[in-house]
Amino acid sequence: MPALEIDPTSGPADGLAAVVALRRLADLTEDAEVERAMRSGWSWPQVAEALGVTRQAVHKKHAQRLIAAGVDLRRR
Repeated sequence: MPALEIDPTSGPADGLAAVVALRRLADLTEDAEVERAMRSGWSWPQVAEALGVTRQAVHKKHAQRLIAAGVDLRRR
């Protein structure tokens, strides 16, 4: 993995803003990929294992949004 180069002329606010932007991007990417996995027939345990979290954690974080999006979440 290449080293991260930080512009020495930028202040901490720029770096922290970048952290916020990366977190938002990661959250949006996770949402999209969990939805894609569930629409493809993956189970909660499969998604949880892929994300390195518990089944309960991934269900708690994503179930409401997936139901609202019309994803069929019946037991697989």
